[in-house]
Amino acid sequence: MARKLKTYQTSLGFFDLAIAAPSMKAALEAWGADSNLFHQGAAKETDDPDVLSATMAKPGVVLRRPVGSDGPFGEYAELPTNLGDGERPKTVRKSKSHKVKKPSPRTVDKATERKGLVAFEMEQKRRERERAREEAAKQKERERRRGAVDKAQAALDAAEREHEEKVAAIQAEAAALEKRSRTENVRWDKERERLEAALQRARG
Repeated sequence: MARKLKTYQTSLGFFDLAIAAPSMKAALEAWGADSNLFHQGAAKETDDPDVLSATMAKPGVVLRRPVGSDGPFGEYAELPTNLGDGERPKTVRKSKSHKVKKPSPRTVDKATERKGLVAFEMEQKRRERERAREEAAKQKERERRRGAVDKAQAALDAAEREHEEKVAAIQAEAAALEKRSRTENVRWDKERERLEAALQRARG
């Protein structure tokens, strides 16, 4: 049996948020909340007629209004005008000691309820497709970056191998020159001794 849509409300950042959803979990997912705002007392189910009519007209769509205001909810909302000195506005919380006005009972027929649930599911699927597209785009970007990194790493490795080969060749040439130098010094020492001896004999 399909669950009925309920309207939930919270405040995040500079906006009050409201949504018609079949459960608190669905509302939290639509808001993108990473914690249970209901358990924290930062979110609630509301029966405010104005909020109900706005959310039931667009089930599954996150509606906004400037935080702390009493204006109507809509898909798009301007930033609060009472920020003052760059400070974030504070959400006005009603005191628990005040009597809560009992809301008028909801008069949503079953056909409207079913239509709302279908609209909610369509909006939920749209969000899922959008998230899937975003994730696919991120994955593609990650793969592109990985390919660029692999290509750059391969070029670096190849250049390093070439450098090491050249250094090894130079070192081999230097070793050969050093050997030739030592051989020449040995030959010269012997030749010098022979010539000096000949010179000594000539001097008598």
